[in-house]
Amino acid sequence: LPFALNMSNPNFAYSKTRDLDLAHMIAASCHTGTMNCSDLMQPYIYKRNKEGIHLLNLSKTWEKLMIAARIIASIDQPGDVLIVAERKYAQRAVLKFATYTKVNYLAGKWTPGTLTN
Repeated sequence: LPFALNMSNPNFAYSKTRDLDLAHMIAASCHTGTMNCSDLMQPYIYKRNKEGIHLLNLSKTWEKLMIAARIIASIDQPGDVLIVAERKYAQRAVLKFATYTKVNYLAGKWTPGTLTN
């Protein structure tokens, strides 16, 4: 990234909403992952429950969401952004996000090569 973000800095722009955002994420069960976990996901796993489901570290998830939000907000033309979700439970969120931000979206199954051909 061309800029460095220090999330622990009390003057970070989003630090005032962090605790409330984390509470909302817990209420929405954003911390529940899957039974499968790749090596790349290990840094984002908080722990594994007794049913074998990995629980996500919401603090790290929140940090990545804030970075993504800043990157998307820095783009001048909303039409240059494409939001993609193939899973059913993400499609509604993608549609809502696209409606409010005027970005392009692909929700549901899509043909490989759509972006390159």
